[in-house]
Amino acid sequence: MPRLGAREVLTEVLDEGSFLSWDVEPEQPDPDAEYAAQLARARERSGVDEAVLTGEGRLDGRRVAVAAGDFSFLAGSMGGAASERLTRAFERATAEGLPMLASPSSGGTRMQEGTPAFLQMVKIGQAVAAHRRARLPYLVYLRDPTTGGVLASWGSLGHLTIAEPGALIGFLGPRVREIIHGEPFPEGVQVAENLARRGVIDGVVPLAGLRPVAIDALRVLTGDQAPDGEHGSPPDLAGLSARAAWTSVQATRRRDRPGLRELLHHGAEIFIPLRGTGSGESDLTVIMGLARFPGFSCVLVGQDRKAQREAYFGPRALRVAQRGFQLAEELGLPLLTVIDTPGADLSTESENGGMAGEIARCLAALASVEVPVVSVILGEGTGGGALALMPADRTVCAEHGWIAPLPPEGASAIVHRTAERAPDMAEAHRIRAVDLLTLGAVDEIVAERPDASQEPAAFSRRVVGAVGAHLGELLPVPTSERMATRHDRYRRIR
Repeated sequence: MPRLGAREVLTEVLDEGSFLSWDVEPEQPDPDAEYAAQLARARERSGVDEAVLTGEGRLDGRRVAVAAGDFSFLAGSMGGAASERLTRAFERATAEGLPMLASPSSGGTRMQEGTPAFLQMVKIGQAVAAHRRARLPYLVYLRDPTTGGVLASWGSLGHLTIAEPGALIGFLGPRVREIIHGEPFPEGVQVAENLARRGVIDGVVPLAGLRPVAIDALRVLTGDQAPDGEHGSPPDLAGLSARAAWTSVQATRRRDRPGLRELLHHGAEIFIPLRGTGSGESDLTVIMGLARFPGFSCVLVGQDRKAQREAYFGPRALRVAQRGFQLAEELGLPLLTVIDTPGADLSTESENGGMAGEIARCLAALASVEVPVVSVILGEGTGGGALALMPADRTVCAEHGWIAPLPPEGASAIVHRTAERAPDMAEAHRIRAVDLLTLGAVDEIVAERPDASQEPAAFSRRVVGAVGAHLGELLPVPTSERMATRHDRYRRIR
């Protein structure tokens, strides 16, 4: 397929006429005659002076820094001059508080410069890390091809990483692989779509779709935090106390009960899904991404009840969740977790994957992230898989939501050697929303009128309103005070 040039990408994504170059004449590291001739020919053929162009522009009126590789200049390879240009661009973006939109296209390190060029990866990585530490958004659009040291540095460090359809993306270039190992990679391995399926990148988007995705991402990541939610009318607590726990269990197991997908559909203004861990693991039972709700942005991590009809929530899902926790911390965004699971995966694969350890790591992470955390018990809340997403500064619970160490049938089997006493165990274990409120594990119960399945849109908006109201109260609180309160709330539960 025709390869996209750097200028073509910048023209497509930025506001018309807004690009301003930051580049100066590159200083090449003492090229010999042959290399100097190659550089001269590359400039003439490509129409650019190096393998990467940097600068700034406007994206829907918002000032952003940009960097784009150009494969037509010596296969987009990164030597000393290109690496210095890119590093300076990240340093300037950091100093001026600008988000960075980068689009690599490269075969990797420039072989004409050898090891000195190879070592440039370190300083590029340092500059990207400093930009991220400054809580500035970094968006990456990988183009065909992106391989070698470029993918292993600035190509793989984005908060959001998407790729051109059909793009060759890989650490080892296919020609090098065939020469070294005597055979090519199997077909389809180093293709953007395969990497998206496997959770290495977040998605595949054509160039025409890059601008709207980038605009939405920056609206989430740089939007004002002014939640305008309302707590709404509380349900009748006396009525909830009189209702059998088993009624709630049955309500949350209805196939038509709204889950996380409906919550996003009815309540979110923008949602940008992020796929997998970024390290080759993906799990569709968890939805994780960047969300914009009325008045506030957050990183959302939640359990998808519909996906769990096909597969249980396992250790890979929890590792995806932990990526979300880390992103929220890095970006300084509130974290919203959503609990709705019939239980964790109990398979051999799950044991081999370290399910217990991943639950423990989630609990530890949620106890220690310094951004505000709100959790929502949307439906079923069975076992460690549910508890892993529950610790928060505030917890909102649907009227029929519940939390239990085991499904009531399992608890009944242990205590009574039969599943038939499940309704009794649900009552005895105090699993209901009203019980959790009394314990201090829940801060607010969101009414279902009379059941969420009968009013999915209105129910979803009430949940979002409650979350926004709690975030509005949490955001002004000093971090140290909020962290101490989070610790104390679980310390007091008996």
